[in-house]
Amino acid sequence: MSTQRRTLLDTTTSLGPADVLGAAREFFSRRNSIYSAFVEQESDVHVSLRGQGGEEIVIGVMPDGPNTRVSGASYMFDAQISRFFATLPPAKAA
Repeated sequence: MSTQRRTLLDTTTSLGPADVLGAAREFFSRRNSIYSAFVEQESDVHVSLRGQGGEEIVIGVMPDGPNTRVSGASYMFDAQISRFFATLPPAKAA
């Protein structure tokens, strides 16, 4: 499957980068369904998770002043990434 079909979602939150990545690890690993995913790779700026059937979810973070910019990419888990983003607190006003 080409990367052109990959969904990329973005949001901004008041959480720090490490807190966002920790929240992503917890959110996706506690799903008790076909949508659960587990850490495959991680660094200070991203976490890559692998789900049932080999589906990959990548969450990346970048500090942005008092906030954190968060990007999520997947072929099939875009709804789950959107649900994860909805759990994050909103960004602080600039």
